[in-house]
Amino acid sequence: AMRAAGEGKLHAMYVMGENPMMSDPNTSHVEASLRKLDFLVVQDIFMNETGMLAHVLLPAAASLEKGGTFTNTERRVQVLHPVVPPPGEAKPDWWITGQIAERFDKAMGYERQAGYWSYQDESEIFDELTKVTPIYAGMSYDRLGEVGLQWPCPTPDHPGTQFLHAQQFSRGRGLFHAVEAQDPAEEPDEEYPLIMTTGRVLFHYHTGTMTRRSEPLSWVEPRGYVEVNAADAEAVGVKDQQAVVVKSRRGEVRTRLKVSEDVPQGTIFLAFHWREAPANMLTQDFKLDPVAKIPEYKVTAVRLENPRAKK
Repeated sequence: AMRAAGEGKLHAMYVMGENPMMSDPNTSHVEASLRKLDFLVVQDIFMNETGMLAHVLLPAAASLEKGGTFTNTERRVQVLHPVVPPPGEAKPDWWITGQIAERFDKAMGYERQAGYWSYQDESEIFDELTKVTPIYAGMSYDRLGEVGLQWPCPTPDHPGTQFLHAQQFSRGRGLFHAVEAQDPAEEPDEEYPLIMTTGRVLFHYHTGTMTRRSEPLSWVEPRGYVEVNAADAEAVGVKDQQAVVVKSRRGEVRTRLKVSEDVPQGTIFLAFHWREAPANMLTQDFKLDPVAKIPEYKVTAVRLENPRAKK
């Protein structure tokens, strides 16, 4: 989508619950692509870096401010109950998208039955879901109760399925695919001799839109840093807790260096939570996984520079 926007093939974008200005690779290209759009809508619970570029902001209710259902990795479908009311003009996502769909139909001249996009509450949406999803067919809000049900639950008297593959796998025996190993798109060289890998730290999540607003979490981990092996830090003359510049072929960031034995020599680690030192300013977007289309976040050729060194 970013590539299409940058090439002028995509003119409008609706971003919902995502922050590509922090999470997508090659941030400079992402920003240029988003700025080229004729119309950008961002729907989220907080203002974020992507929202700052939006033409329209739609305030959404957070998980504790709305009802609905949640299906966890145990396949258990549970009812969510609002704990606090949404602030200001914030609305549940389903209400916002329903209102937009209703107005879209009217603008395009589509005729549907009255109330097609209108729901009284979340239970009506769940009832519709059970009619079109066979593994949920036997569920209802009343049946979910306090502990929920595990899919598949095909009929109203079915107790739910505790073990999905109790006797055998649903499709039979395992299916294996041979995959040919490939080298990373970028490898270290004389100009960029280190590998940067990205990820998360314990106290923050993804782009930090929520966790960096949490005072207890922010108190523990208030600002960004890059983890560097002692030998690599010494090679550029930067000590623990001093400022360092990390450069790649896409850009550069300045952050705090943290000497760490958790990373081997030749590798550095920079989490992607930090808006003041965005890791994805450095990552590449020219080669994606051919199947999953996932960027190569874990291998980026970089170099370290000492901002205090005389040039």
